[in-house]
Amino acid sequence: MSNALLRQPRRVRHELKFRRARVEAVEQLTPVLKRIVLTGEELEGFFSPGFDDHVKVFPAPRGEALVLPTLGPDGPVFPEPRPVARDYTPRAFDAANRRLTIDFAVGHGGPATAWAEDARPGDELGLGGPRGSFLIPTSFAEHLLVGDEAAIPAIARRLEELPQEARAIACIEVNDAAGELDLPSPADVEIAWVHRNGGPRGRAEALTAAAIAAAKRIDPADAYVWVACESSVARSMRAALLAARPFNPKWMKVAGYWRLGRAGSHEVIED
Repeated sequence: MSNALLRQPRRVRHELKFRRARVEAVEQLTPVLKRIVLTGEELEGFFSPGFDDHVKVFPAPRGEALVLPTLGPDGPVFPEPRPVARDYTPRAFDAANRRLTIDFAVGHGGPATAWAEDARPGDELGLGGPRGSFLIPTSFAEHLLVGDEAAIPAIARRLEELPQEARAIACIEVNDAAGELDLPSPADVEIAWVHRNGGPRGRAEALTAAAIAAAKRIDPADAYVWVACESSVARSMRAALLAARPFNPKWMKVAGYWRLGRAGSHEVIED
């Protein structure tokens, strides 16, 4: 198989399912990252092969009925009023024990983060998907991963799956040293933690500067670039990285995981 084929990302679709799960355990990983482990019989057959997959979570405040869409002949059918849904990365799934882990970035408002902040064992959460995956080969020699707290679950998954012969640089923005995590990997990994030090989320300067500095140490001939953060930051960073180094745009994925001033935003940024 040619080198180009080995490095060709591909999209796959999955059967859409809506599920109910209950909270088994809650752990505060950092001041703004909360791990919630979900379990339940309806997690049988859950499948998430892509490190940056996302599921729709349907949070319902404790004491209120959880209402999910149903599947009709033309796709999902939503009840009225339409239930609130947000996108989150499946951090890990233990199929044998039907145990799904999701890490929530909290402390910035919104119904899903409010649910996560208050979550305790026995609470119920609705899930939809993943509806599809974008599978990025691990065979690239080098990997540049850039993001803020919302991207940490995907970055952590990617680092875990990289082979020993790969090299990766991850640039991750957090508030301060308390937001840093141990992110194990078989690969040769360097992590550049970028601290806001109380500054506002969703600013481009520091994270973009760190990403450009890392990019200058990577050979673009055999590298994959992955970026996920605030939408306007991600858009400007894509342009800055392409201006700084001759990366192959087909070997880049840039996503806005959230947007300042807008609820529930999630977009892939291309030309």
